[in-house]
Amino acid sequence: MGIGLVLALTSALAYGAGDFVGGTGSRRHSPWRLVVVGQLSGAVLMVACDVLMPATPRPSDFLWALLAGAGSGAGSMFLFRGLSRGRMGLVAPVSAVGAAAFPVLVGVALGERPTAYAWLGVLVALPGIWLVSRQSTSPAAGARGVLVDGAAAGAGFGLLFVALGQLSSTAGFLPLAVNQLFGLAVTIGVAASLKQAWLPSPAAVGWGGASGVLGATGTLAFLASTRFTDLGMAAVLASLYPAVTALLASAVLGERLGNGQRLGIGVCTLAVAALAIG
Repeated sequence: MGIGLVLALTSALAYGAGDFVGGTGSRRHSPWRLVVVGQLSGAVLMVACDVLMPATPRPSDFLWALLAGAGSGAGSMFLFRGLSRGRMGLVAPVSAVGAAAFPVLVGVALGERPTAYAWLGVLVALPGIWLVSRQSTSPAAGARGVLVDGAAAGAGFGLLFVALGQLSSTAGFLPLAVNQLFGLAVTIGVAASLKQAWLPSPAAVGWGGASGVLGATGTLAFLASTRFTDLGMAAVLASLYPAVTALLASAVLGERLGNGQRLGIGVCTLAVAALAIG
């Protein structure tokens, strides 16, 4: 397995662990507070990395970072709105599949030509991501609006992956700090408009900080993976993070995996094997 695929899988591990920590903490604290703390922590980590390993980013790198922050912020906004409508079992898998599929389409448009095995891995991964992300659905609002929210969230997160993949090899860490801070601004704006509590509290610092550092690590690993493999392949592997979250919830919290989730994890494993061969 190439270094690019290993880094992309590392990204999935970090993103999945970050979601697990954030999700566990949100049972005790406002999720908006955790997101704000997490984005601040991620920005601080990126600035610290830049101090230790300074680089020479181009002006275009900061523009791509702003676009990535916009994608992340929009994705989170639509995801939260879909979840608030009580259809987690629909909006979560739609957004996860969208985040994986959108960069593949962009990569092909930019000239990437995956091998037959790589295409097989993508085609296998998408239903696997859907299955492992899917949870019980409560009968709330109509599915059409939630499908729109899920698709918009997936496009936002896919845009995040695409924009990160356009950063130059000399970008370093400052553009990533800009990405985190812009996402922070979007989060605060949305939380304020929804009249949600977003000001960080001391009790939320630990959960939010850990989640933010893990998320930033996932972003770094994903960015590094795009230096060694196609954007689409890296995005598909990074989008396997729901499997990591589900496995951690089962191992640490004792939550039972549904039959669909078990099948999804197996399908995702086959997808990784196909992508590794390709």
